[in-house]
Amino acid sequence: MNHGCRKCRREGVKLFLKGEKCFLPKCPVTLRPYAPGQHGPNSFSKLSEYGKQLREKQKVKKIYGLSETQLRNYYLKSAKKAGDKSENLLRMIETRLDSIIFRLGIVASRSNARQMVSHRKFLVNGRRVNIPSINVSEKDEVSFTKEVKMAAKSNLPDWLVFDGKKLSLKLKRKPTKEELEMPFDINLVIEYYSR
Repeated sequence: MNHGCRKCRREGVKLFLKGEKCFLPKCPVTLRPYAPGQHGPNSFSKLSEYGKQLREKQKVKKIYGLSETQLRNYYLKSAKKAGDKSENLLRMIETRLDSIIFRLGIVASRSNARQMVSHRKFLVNGRRVNIPSINVSEKDEVSFTKEVKMAAKSNLPDWLVFDGKKLSLKLKRKPTKEELEMPFDINLVIEYYSR
């Protein structure tokens, strides 16, 4: 069993960690919609309120490939900003360089995007970078080295702009919570850290 698929089955939802495989009928989450392990379909138990919050936090960490420290730091920063904490948190995570590369559609998964950034395949404002967690702002321009095979997906999110001639990507604006439909409840994550 693929390790990424076990994570999805553990959470009970598709986390889209394996790119195209997640959309196929043979996806293990579709075939076996219960947690992995010897107890099979009966292994999901009723969760307490804390358990639900913890489960949602774990989903966010797995989907975005974040450590506990990174996610907690994003929460602390989002709590200091004006406005909706949950939207602030989602925006911070979604405007990371690896997330933006993933949203462009040139890689199968966020882990592939992190690996490409780590291998210095992208430039931010003309400088090669190797830190996937760099936050991209509306002022920044992300461009690609010659090694990157480019073909952006046609249904790019409204908040991103791709220039095919310059092979560059810009953040038109910060995304809204409604635009970022994800298989987790971000409000429960906020509740978890607000305890």
